[in-house]
Amino acid sequence: MPDTVAQFEKVISICRDLFIHKLEDYGASWRIMRPSSLTDQIFIKAKRIRSIEEKGVSMIDESIRSEVIGIVNYGIIGLIQLELGCADSVDISNEKALSLYDKYMTLTKNLMYAKNHDYDEAWRSMRPSSYTDLILMKICRTKQIEDHAGVTLVSEGIDANYMDMVNYSLFGLIRIEYGE
Repeated sequence: MPDTVAQFEKVISICRDLFIHKLEDYGASWRIMRPSSLTDQIFIKAKRIRSIEEKGVSMIDESIRSEVIGIVNYGIIGLIQLELGCADSVDISNEKALSLYDKYMTLTKNLMYAKNHDYDEAWRSMRPSSYTDLILMKICRTKQIEDHAGVTLVSEGIDANYMDMVNYSLFGLIRIEYGE
């Protein structure tokens, strides 16, 4: 039986480490992005993953793994932007950005742990391509909610969809890292 918590913590640390390095390179330059632009950035990454899955070949030297990590980090950035709104310039320190990253990753991870309990690790029996399709569906839902100014009648909001995208990506990253 795999140690799910340890695997999640490991893949989260991979994503967090890249986030830290990008902060060192660029600062929190993503603060200028509106959530809808982040949704589109996640869309581009998910579409590329699907293209590689279907074609079986990539023309540029970036792996599915790097795209999955990108979805995780952009999803967390999306949650931060939902809280703070976009800015005209970098208006937070790298330390504050990392603190917010950790806050939203913890919330997202805790949601996954609760769902994982209820669904009894069903994600382990899913095809990795299903994670891609579910992320693409969540993107479509998010775009629809964004087009309705965030208003829903009975559905979860943009934040819940970002969290689900992050968690499906973490499932995929576990499958990539551990080969299960």
